[in-house]
Amino acid sequence: MSREAALRSLEGLALGDAFGELFFGSTARTFEDLEPGPWRWTDDTHMALSIVEVLERYGAIDQDALAQAFARRFAAEPYRGYAGGAARLLRDIGGGGDWRTLAPALFGSGSYGNGGAMRAAPIGAWFEGDAARAAQEGALSAQVTHAHREGEAGAIAVAVAAATLPSMELVSAPDALEAWAAHVPPTLVRERILEARAYPAHDPKRAAQAIGSGFEISAQDTVPYCLWMAANCRDYETALWCTAWTSGDIDTTCAIVGGILANAVDSLPAHWLARREPLPAR
Repeated sequence: MSREAALRSLEGLALGDAFGELFFGSTARTFEDLEPGPWRWTDDTHMALSIVEVLERYGAIDQDALAQAFARRFAAEPYRGYAGGAARLLRDIGGGGDWRTLAPALFGSGSYGNGGAMRAAPIGAWFEGDAARAAQEGALSAQVTHAHREGEAGAIAVAVAAATLPSMELVSAPDALEAWAAHVPPTLVRERILEARAYPAHDPKRAAQAIGSGFEISAQDTVPYCLWMAANCRDYETALWCTAWTSGDIDTTCAIVGGILANAVDSLPAHWLARREPLPAR
């Protein structure tokens, strides 16, 4: 278990989240075009803070503690950009409801949105090098809010990628994607991760158009492209710019890519971090 790696993943996730949020309505092409700051992070980071809090306290995902942490943070700062379904769920949990019945009932069959995936990278970093454990804990974390098998699969995939990418320097992108998909249950998420192997590194727009970049706000429409980007571009700034330029659910795709890459790069860009809204003490 690595607390240091989890904290670094959280920093990379939050930086990607805040960077991506700038692009809604923006045509920025260079760092100089971006707002001077502070770059505000969203619900992606807000929920990831609860993930890290629970990992630090229990050394693993305690689902009841995680549900309460999510609800507590939401009640304190509901303006962070939560979607309607998530907001309703967290209000109900905060009011004494049981996530075990609330989450599966959301949207009739549980949510397959990308919210379980967007916060999962620090889990993989905490269990760095242990793909099987990262997959297990990623699934547990998703179930609290995203009880649909696709939503769970998205969190598994992101956690596994974050756990293993730092040791994959010599592994090709198609082989990395295949290795990650092996830990994901049979779902559209898994199918599209495997499909992503076919798209070359120099053409992110083609990959995004084929497998999705979050326009549908679903795990299956978001996670495969994020994994494709992390597998093909091991430079943090380049990967985040490319992710933002392909549009979609930009804050979430950038948060996922940033969280996965954080421990596979030498450092996060200091001039970006200087503009990002600080993270609160946990």
